[in-house]
Amino acid sequence: MPDLQRMGQDAEMSITTVGLDADDTLWHNETIFRLTQARFLDLLTDHDNEAIAARLAEVERRNLRLYGYGVKGFTLSMIETAMELCDGDPPPRAIREILAAGREMLAHPVETLPGVDEALAALSERYRLVLITKGDLLDQERKLAASGLGDLFAAVEIVSEKDRGTYDRVFARHGTGPEEAVMAGNSMKSDVLPALAAGAFAVHIPYVVTWAHELADAPEGHARYGALERIAELPAWIEARTDG
Repeated sequence: MPDLQRMGQDAEMSITTVGLDADDTLWHNETIFRLTQARFLDLLTDHDNEAIAARLAEVERRNLRLYGYGVKGFTLSMIETAMELCDGDPPPRAIREILAAGREMLAHPVETLPGVDEALAALSERYRLVLITKGDLLDQERKLAASGLGDLFAAVEIVSEKDRGTYDRVFARHGTGPEEAVMAGNSMKSDVLPALAAGAFAVHIPYVVTWAHELADAPEGHARYGALERIAELPAWIEARTDG
């Protein structure tokens, strides 16, 4: 049941800060990973594609705490998967192809999603924008620079994990606390649930595909949760919850 006392407080609360995820919220990302994974499956022709994909997912999950999120960790996980499936002796060509695929991902052009430029321009006129993203530091900095959106952000936080503590710290450092902040992104697990736990508003904006490790159930009925179809709807959603 929604917290009626919290709802009353929210009605009087101002919003000063908007946090935004990067990959698959501002620009395409997971589709690039999916294309590379399909390329990887084609390299190991002696194995069943479903079995390769399952093993890769297992290796990725195991390696997250060591390598973190992003292209470099994904590339290492593909190499490790190939070694496991080939009894420690994968074809040299496969390793070369995996490394080449990783380099291509790191140099892939950045394509912003529809409505992103207009939505961020509108939001930046009224709120402090903070980019909060996981992934490789250099790669995320490259993508932000290539996107042309960098000047709209008051701060950029590239973090190893997004949990309640992350949002507590980021919104305290760059805003007026999570209670007066909104976090928007495509991941229920990373962008929505921990932001709500910290006391912020949180908005889910789905991407066409979602990485299996980022799936989670929606917090239906939560007074501070919103679900939109596209980022173009975000400025109006926030304005409806802002004083004045």
